[in-house]
Amino acid sequence: MLTLLHQPLCPLSRYVRLILNEYGLEARLTEERFWERREEFLLLNPAGEIPVLVQDGAPPVPGATIIAEYLQETRAGQSALMPAEAVQRVEVRRLASWFNDKFHAEVSGPLVTERIYKRHMTREQGGGPPDTDALRAARSNIRYHLAYIGWLVEARDWLAGDALSYADLAAAGHLSAADYLGEVPWAESEAAKNWYARVKSRPSFRPLLAETLAGLPPAKHYADLDF
Repeated sequence: MLTLLHQPLCPLSRYVRLILNEYGLEARLTEERFWERREEFLLLNPAGEIPVLVQDGAPPVPGATIIAEYLQETRAGQSALMPAEAVQRVEVRRLASWFNDKFHAEVSGPLVTERIYKRHMTREQGGGPPDTDALRAARSNIRYHLAYIGWLVEARDWLAGDALSYADLAAAGHLSAADYLGEVPWAESEAAKNWYARVKSRPSFRPLLAETLAGLPPAKHYADLDF
């Protein structure tokens, strides 16, 4: 049995959950308050970061990118989310990295940290009121990322080419966290909105859309497939 240590609105965890769902893999979800730096958790991932994938009898697999590669190598079967050609895989990896690294640093990470995580942290752990400057920067940055998504899908069927790939799941995982918080200005890019609606309508997305956080309901349109 697979176990995923995660946080419900963690964008990187959502990326991994979408991959698991696309591959039809069941995993027990265990919420990890990584900011508490539990000794048992640090033994699984000394970096103290989520997500971490655990399976009995196997070493832990830490980090979204490593988990994605591990699942591709061990569980993909005939429903691979990476192209067969090496040149095409470069583009998928480039875009997945764009969202898991750049978008996370500039948009989804600050939004979730300031609006969700800091509510549960002690002051010693970095908790406290949201940093308004960080939120303002994230809300500004999301606009050019959204424009980039729109530009990509105006020329391609999916973000990295002709088929759904890790690139789409990475982008959608991060956007879904921001969208839960009502932080995506969809009116600014119809192409990006239409692409997201296609990904959002997939069965793999349903478990994410069904979840809500106690004390913080999602944006009204969050679970709507026609929004």
